[in-house]
Amino acid sequence: DVEASKKLFVAMGGTAIKPGDFELVRFPGVIVNLHLRQPAPPANGGTVGSAVNHVGFIVNDVQASIARWKAAGVPVEPGNNGRLDQAYVTTPDGLRIEILEDKSQTVPIRHEHVHFYLPAAVIPEARDWYVKIFGAKPGVRADSPVADVPGVQLRFAKTATPAVTTKGRVLDHIGFDVKNMDAFVKRLEAAGIKLERPVLRNDKTGDALTFIQDPWGTYIELNE
Repeated sequence: DVEASKKLFVAMGGTAIKPGDFELVRFPGVIVNLHLRQPAPPANGGTVGSAVNHVGFIVNDVQASIARWKAAGVPVEPGNNGRLDQAYVTTPDGLRIEILEDKSQTVPIRHEHVHFYLPAAVIPEARDWYVKIFGAKPGVRADSPVADVPGVQLRFAKTATPAVTTKGRVLDHIGFDVKNMDAFVKRLEAAGIKLERPVLRNDKTGDALTFIQDPWGTYIELNE
């Protein structure tokens, strides 16, 4: 439901824009593309159970945000183990969003992380893949591996349930901007990574986009 999702994201502090055919909601750090796929995702097509279990946003004050969002009809769940600096929002279509707190940030809400849930045995390989392909900086947070790229932290948690691809689910793909598509594609090909679709270039702007998939099922858009 594009309109319901747009309303929810705007209530959370995003700004709705429509530069082209799709509805978009912009937050500091990320643009959410809202597009009604045909056919619609399956009944269990939320993020939980896919390679990307949830995405994460940071607010100045979790409890104040919860009160404001609940008044606007946003479905909010409490944090884990009674934590007051954490909450969760799950959209009606099944997109799970973790909310964390940073009282020092200068904006009310911003995007912070993408959280992959993968079998424990493949997590080191998965982090190394994002380091190699996207130049991410490896690190550790709360004893769990992470990888940082400008604008987002990629986090990895273990799950005993085999993850399925994001493609076709409510969070169909994540996306990254690249500076030079032709050069980037050459790097991908040298690494043995196939494009999911040919590079599409905008004749008016010269910009380009294409898609790849990581080895664990996360569908990824690349924008020049």
